[in-house]
Amino acid sequence: MSGLYATSKHYFVAVYRRYQKLHTHGKLFLLATACLYTTLACVVIFVGASRIGQILYDLAQDISHRPYGWLLLGGVIVFVSFPPCIGHTTLVTLCGYAYGMKGFLIAAGASVLGSAAAFVILRMLFSERLRRWSSSNEKWQALETVVASKGLPLIVLVRASPFPPWVYSNTLFASVEAVSLWQFVLATFVVFPKIALLVFVGSRLAPLSDGEQRSHMDTSTKILNASISIGGILVTIIAGWYVMWISTIVVRFRDILP
Repeated sequence: MSGLYATSKHYFVAVYRRYQKLHTHGKLFLLATACLYTTLACVVIFVGASRIGQILYDLAQDISHRPYGWLLLGGVIVFVSFPPCIGHTTLVTLCGYAYGMKGFLIAAGASVLGSAAAFVILRMLFSERLRRWSSSNEKWQALETVVASKGLPLIVLVRASPFPPWVYSNTLFASVEAVSLWQFVLATFVVFPKIALLVFVGSRLAPLSDGEQRSHMDTSTKILNASISIGGILVTIIAGWYVMWISTIVVRFRDILP
């Protein structure tokens, strides 16, 4: 027990010291992120997962029954591809809620369009600011150095990794002058399997989220749908963190790589 306490204390102190070394903007960003996720957790706890699921289902049905609902959903995905927006994963899952596996075409197309637009606009308008910001962050400097030297294979690897998140990955590659638009777009196609899996999870969660459909399901069907959804989420998490682990190794040993 004392060993666990000592380990926890060590990591807490290390995290606190790193936080203290951050610039004011970095501290504000972390505090804002912590507040955001705390708020989301409180919403889930007090509103309830079943009610949130019903809200998502009703929203998805409203979108799917509109003539240009697919365009609206795709447009929002394009919008959240620009920093500091968040919610890309949720919106991709919502495509599955609204359109089933057909939603993959919307999610994939909008993701490519949004990331390409973010890449071009950020590079054109904010290249100097992006370079100044990235120059103050050691991890981003390490990623930039390796990406510039290793080219497309590493761009693909980092793009498939859960870190940096979608919107900040767009920012990262826009700030690295060695990365061209065609390389970035090509690397974005690598995340299509992940997008397909998220859409699939959304399509399976949709009937479970609707109270009326759920009430007509037998127990075995509920268990099957829930198991498939949970399995899909776990596969996404495990695959993403595996790619991130590989990326971390590449970055750590960047100086000895050919």
